[in-house]
Amino acid sequence: MKRLFSAALLLALSLPVPALAETNDNEVVADSTIKAVTVYTGRAKVTREAVVDVPAGAHTLVFKDLPATLLPDSLRAEGKSKASVKFGAVAHKQVMSSQLTSAREQELNAKLESLQDQRSLLDAEKSGLDAQNTFLANLGKQASLRADEDIAEINLKPEQWSAAAEAIQTGTTAAMKAKLQLGLKIRDLDREIRKIRNELNQQRTGQRSTYSVTVPLEADKAAKLTVELSYQVPDASWTPLYDARLVTEGKGKLQLSQFGSVTQRTGEDWKNVALTLSTAQPQRGASLPDLQPMWVDVYDGNNFSRNARGRAAPMQKTMMMQNIVSSEMEMAGGAMDMAAPAAAPEEDVAATFVTAEINTGGFVSEYKIPGPSNVLADGTQTKLMVGDFDIASKIEVHVKPQLSGEAFLVAKSKLKGESPILPGQVNLFRDGAYVGQSSIRLLRPDEDYDFYFGVDDQVSVKRKVLKDERQEEGVITRETVLERHYATEIQNLHTSPVDIVVKETAPAPRNEKIKLELLKSATTQGYKDNSDNIKGMLYWQFELPPKDKKELKLGWKLSWPKDMSLSGLQ
Repeated sequence: MKRLFSAALLLALSLPVPALAETNDNEVVADSTIKAVTVYTGRAKVTREAVVDVPAGAHTLVFKDLPATLLPDSLRAEGKSKASVKFGAVAHKQVMSSQLTSAREQELNAKLESLQDQRSLLDAEKSGLDAQNTFLANLGKQASLRADEDIAEINLKPEQWSAAAEAIQTGTTAAMKAKLQLGLKIRDLDREIRKIRNELNQQRTGQRSTYSVTVPLEADKAAKLTVELSYQVPDASWTPLYDARLVTEGKGKLQLSQFGSVTQRTGEDWKNVALTLSTAQPQRGASLPDLQPMWVDVYDGNNFSRNARGRAAPMQKTMMMQNIVSSEMEMAGGAMDMAAPAAAPEEDVAATFVTAEINTGGFVSEYKIPGPSNVLADGTQTKLMVGDFDIASKIEVHVKPQLSGEAFLVAKSKLKGESPILPGQVNLFRDGAYVGQSSIRLLRPDEDYDFYFGVDDQVSVKRKVLKDERQEEGVITRETVLERHYATEIQNLHTSPVDIVVKETAPAPRNEKIKLELLKSATTQGYKDNSDNIKGMLYWQFELPPKDKKELKLGWKLSWPKDMSLSGLQ
């Protein structure tokens, strides 16, 4: 039966350390690979696994070439073996190097240097052709001058002149063609160099050092040891993304799918790892800072007050926030069984996403992405499927005639289940067509939220002003009175009934001298007043049959003292 054991990081802790923690030269190098990654906001926890043959006795297990950005205080070691193994204190050491430590960065940098060397050779060859062209041109000029000077003495031989001219022309043409071909090669090289540089800039960490981590151990007999080393690294993060897909047929249905967009520049590619997205934020700290005295003093405009001894009284001290030591949050691991759906014998089965395993216990939610995941360390976004939310929805058409003459399609939704919806960007689809983007706030179970899906062209909205009069009233105390009447006609052009919601505001006085009267005879009844906790908001909701029309009226009278000016009225 295998014995399980673990050793938390013992650096800076006054815990008893076994004798095996003393320095020895009997090192066992652990050839480890990244097995699992938990991504938080701003950092990630990386877990490496190595299987080594450990002889009996005291030895030191060494993990080499770990990223220089790892946080040493987050180092943890765990292991299992059939032998009785004891761990000592986990130690770390930074190892400097003259070369870049990232394998991909080394590869790109070497390729860039090779391309640059090739370009330098082409530049040299091009310079040689330029010199050849210059020589031929000068040779032609000299021959022409000699001919002009000694024309009387020269015994002209046409075939010699013709051969010389042809040789100069042929040499010049060949040099120009070679120069043109070199220019094409240089152009292609420059494109490749720009491509490599752009990729290198994405990959660039500039790291020329690594960490070496040692784990002293003692085994009672030779055996295989499976050891896991975990640590946290910065420059990794994830953000939630959502697809909201509305089907308007029938009663309508809203499907909300969540994805996780992961990016990282840790210097290590995550290949075929068990990936978990966590809402925990270990970098924020685990406790509140201490409060400091808030000193106050009297200031007379020229000098601070002084105490009885003539010394200046204490000035107000600036409160400094203390550094908060982040606490390590160990997350429960787990695997998810992935069973492929059985295909029908003669029919194609639509491909579906396998959703993540969601753990929402306690104060933290974790999304375990099914199957192995790959996230490169070049900063590119990797979009991973998390799962679908259980949403109860109802389609409505919202109208705000004061703001727009258009009606908007809305999915009035309520979140079910136990997992909250995190703030993030939402891509909106209506009947399969992309209609735009929006954002969503933090939404908890059983909370209502309205998803807007753009203009509904099958609902017509027409608003007109029936009355807009201003006059003065009163005998002893004169008042200014403003009376307005509006009418909004809404028509359903759909072939099925729709639920209509109309929102409109009347003036909301802030001063007791301003009086508002809603005119019942000029206002369609059946509204809710001060809807959405907005003062003066009137809310009508009704079902409108197909091809039918309905007119809503709003009338109000506003009065205030004649000698006062009114602000905020549109």
